[in-house]
Amino acid sequence: MLKRLRQANPKILVIGDLMVDHYLFGRCERISPEAPVQVVDVKEEKDLLGGAGNVVNNLLALGAEVSVAGVVGDDEAGEWIAKRLQSKGVEHLLLQEERPTTKKSRVLAGNQQILRIDQEETKPISKDAQEKIVEFVKASNADIILLSDYGKGVLTPWLIGELVKIGKPLFADPKGKDYSKYKGVTLLTPNKKEASLASGIDIEDEKTLMEAGKRIKEMANLQSLIITLSEEGMAIFDRGFKKIPTYAKEVYDVTGAGDTVLATLGYGVAAGLGLEEAAHFANLAAGVVVGKVGAATATLEEIERYEKSLRSADSEEFIKSFDEIASIAKRAKEQGKRIVFTNGCFDILHIGHVKYLQRAKELGDILIVGVNADESVKRLKGADRPINPEFDRAYILATLQPVDYVVIFHEDTPYNLIKLIEPDILVKGGDYHGKEVVGSDIAKETVLMEFVDGKSTTKIIERIKDAAKN
Repeated sequence: MLKRLRQANPKILVIGDLMVDHYLFGRCERISPEAPVQVVDVKEEKDLLGGAGNVVNNLLALGAEVSVAGVVGDDEAGEWIAKRLQSKGVEHLLLQEERPTTKKSRVLAGNQQILRIDQEETKPISKDAQEKIVEFVKASNADIILLSDYGKGVLTPWLIGELVKIGKPLFADPKGKDYSKYKGVTLLTPNKKEASLASGIDIEDEKTLMEAGKRIKEMANLQSLIITLSEEGMAIFDRGFKKIPTYAKEVYDVTGAGDTVLATLGYGVAAGLGLEEAAHFANLAAGVVVGKVGAATATLEEIERYEKSLRSADSEEFIKSFDEIASIAKRAKEQGKRIVFTNGCFDILHIGHVKYLQRAKELGDILIVGVNADESVKRLKGADRPINPEFDRAYILATLQPVDYVVIFHEDTPYNLIKLIEPDILVKGGDYHGKEVVGSDIAKETVLMEFVDGKSTTKIIERIKDAAKN
């Protein structure tokens, strides 16, 4: 998934409420003699793009080509936003109106927020401004449009209705109780509390969650809906209903997590991912940003490292029994995913194995690796093999990024396992040229893949024995 995303260069347009996030960092060690309030000794002060600007930051961190449209005031904060967008190379339409640019000042002492001061105007922007935004969108070559609604007056019902008519995919992070204003958008991404308020259903369990999701989809005539559930993950309402787990290990600050979800969902879908796959990607990104303080972003490299850390911590979960892998394969096929299968002893893992598995994964969506049990290896390789026991070999394979699932089999060949999985693609080493490949009568396609020259477990063992003699 991440390799495909690196090769993408999606063009994404963000429309919404731009603002300045102003931070004052300091220490608090005393109470004011003037009133019973804390005194903060400010040590650092900084401004960041906030609101829809944080969605822009998240998209830039992922490598997207970004444009943005919004409204600011004729003031210092509005000028700062324009200069910041220009410095980031973001094409922008900033319309000035007689209103203050939204600015949120946060006072933090020891990473603890103790006060926030808001300067803003929430009345709807003028009809003229709305019409200019529509014209800007019509002239855009964006693959997808993201609506970042903070309730500050930019995203009016009329404007959203006109954007729907343009016909491009439209994802929105909603605000308020009345979701009828979003009628016809492609996807909404409310959190659990927002979905409860909008649907009028208190979400307490899966039953009420499904009821709320159904009501919101009908209310706004949505193609899809994703309700974020904090530590419980996400609920996807598309052609059906599915919950996916959260990937957060440590939560320091949830500020801006909704912006990250909107940005990564939009980026993933614009890059060619299906909605469920994009939701998994967004969940990983959210896991990264909630581990940081303030409105943060996540790069593809950070997301990849985070995913690997999760796999390393829970690799045993990816080692499956025959019954478990049969169910997984069945679900994957129902979702239209291509299953790749390969097998081997993988006794002493080396670079040849890793490159082979990387190339195998590129052929499909899910890579399942069959591993010979110890008794099977002894029959095939001799009484002094394997060097490493079966669970150790399976566990190490499960930590590798290309490998989705590992299954240990006890027969000399994986024929029964292949029959159970019925893979789309069966991969074997190049040494099988001219030979019968077990399971080729079951798989839709058989691919023979050359090994890395000079890399093999047998040769490694021989070198160890030679070194021991000397």
